[in-house]
Amino acid sequence: MANNFSQGLTIGDLADRTGLAVSAIRFYETHGIVHPVRNAGGHRRYGRHDLRRLSFAMAAQRLGFALGKIAELLADLPDHKAPTKRDWTRISNGFRADIEARIAALEDMRDKLDGCIGCGCLSLKSCQLYNPADVKGEDGTGPRNLIATTD
Repeated sequence: MANNFSQGLTIGDLADRTGLAVSAIRFYETHGIVHPVRNAGGHRRYGRHDLRRLSFAMAAQRLGFALGKIAELLADLPDHKAPTKRDWTRISNGFRADIEARIAALEDMRDKLDGCIGCGCLSLKSCQLYNPADVKGEDGTGPRNLIATTD
């Protein structure tokens, strides 16, 4: 990497370090994930803290979090300096409740699927045990016994 860190990272440097395409970095910028400064020539320059912000955003997206939620949590961080441990703790606590709810929903689904797999109906008329006379169909479409826990 030819760039001096004190001058900031170019968008190409950031792309090399994160594995993201330049266009993806610009996309993240439009969503407030990173906040480059402009040098005298008008070129974007990123700080090393932007590596952390992008890495965090990429990891959170892989866990299924929406970019809007990620940007919301990162919005309170300082734009042009590295976040403190306290900053990251606050952000992780913001995700913790969502993660715990997802885990609970997945465990609930896992436990209920055993019963559904035996029947296979997912609220069709053929299920005389869990859905006699297709009464669940009156509640709406889809697997009502599973959906009811997430509505």
